[in-house]
Amino acid sequence: MNLVRAEVERLSARRFVQLMVVLLAFAFAVTAATTLAGSHKPSADEMNSARAQAVEARQGMEVTHQQCLARQNGTLPQSDMDQYFPQDCSEIDPIRQDRLPIAADFLPGVFSFANQALPLLYFLIAFLVLFGFLVGASYIGADLNSGGVVNLLLWRPRRLTVLATKLGTLLGMVLVLALIASVAYLATFWVIGQTAGLPGRLSGEFWRSLGAVHLRGVVLVLLASALGFAIATLGRHTSAALGAAAAYLVVWELGGRLILEIIDARRPDRFMLSSHVGAWLTGEAKFWDTCPGSSGTGYCDGSYSLTWGPALVVLLVLTGGLIAASFAVFRRRDLI
Repeated sequence: MNLVRAEVERLSARRFVQLMVVLLAFAFAVTAATTLAGSHKPSADEMNSARAQAVEARQGMEVTHQQCLARQNGTLPQSDMDQYFPQDCSEIDPIRQDRLPIAADFLPGVFSFANQALPLLYFLIAFLVLFGFLVGASYIGADLNSGGVVNLLLWRPRRLTVLATKLGTLLGMVLVLALIASVAYLATFWVIGQTAGLPGRLSGEFWRSLGAVHLRGVVLVLLASALGFAIATLGRHTSAALGAAAAYLVVWELGGRLILEIIDARRPDRFMLSSHVGAWLTGEAKFWDTCPGSSGTGYCDGSYSLTWGPALVVLLVLTGGLIAASFAVFRRRDLI
C-alpha cells in the first residue's frame, strides 16, 4: 500500500480535521450571509449623491494641498494660518496618494467588492493560519501520543521517510484546501458585489495586488502548518504546540514587549514575530519609535519599517530550524 495514500486517508479521516473544515465552512457562510443581509443595490439617486460627495472630497484635498504650498511660499492668508499642515506638502498631494475618494466610499450599507476584498482576504488567511497550525499539531501529536507512529514504523521501518511523508501530506492537503477555500470565498463575495452591491473598480492592478497578498497568505498558512507539526513532534503531544504558542504570546509578545518599553529599547517591534508576520503579509509594516536623546521638542521622524524580504527570512529560519530539530529528535527518540 502506498505510504502517501495511506497518510492522506488517515488525515482525511481524523475527526478533528473534519470538525475544523466544518467550522471553516460555517465561518464563511456566516460572513457571506451577514454581508448579503447588510448590503443593497444602490439606486440612481444614491449613486449621483455619492459621486458628488467624492468629487467634493477630492476638491477639498486639492485645496488643502494648495494652502500648504502657499504657507511654504509665505502667501497663505492670515485667516488660514491656524490650520495644520505637514512639513512636507507632498504628503497630502492628491496625485501622490495611494487612493483617492470614490463614490463607493459614500455609500453606507452597500457592499463594494473592490473596497472590501482585501480585508475579507486577510480574515480568510487568519482563519487558515489557525486551521493549519492546529491541524498540523494534532495530526502528528495524536499519532505520537496514541502509538500510531509506532504501528506505522512496524510496516515501514524508516523513521525519517515516515515523518517526511507525514509532513509532505499535511502541507499538500492544507495547500489544496487553502486554494479551494480561497477561490470559493472570493467568488462568493464577487457575486454578492455584482448582485447586491457594487463590484467597484476591478482593474488589473487590483487583481495583481490581491493575488500577491493571497500568495503570501498561502505561504504563511503552509509555514504555520509546518510550525505546528514541528513543535508537536518535539513535544510528542498536540498540547505541546498549543502550550508553546500560548507561552510565546503571553511571555514575549505581551511581557517581553512591556519589558522592552520599560528599558526604552530601540525599535522593539523588530523583535516580535507578529511584526514579521504582518510585514510579510502586507509587504511592508510601518512602526514608530521615539528618537534617541529626544526631549519631546522639535521635529523628529521616529518611523521605521519592516519589509517582506527580511520578514520572510525570519519566518523561514524559525520554521526550518524547528523542522530540522524535530527530525533530528525523532530519529533518535525512544517512541515506546
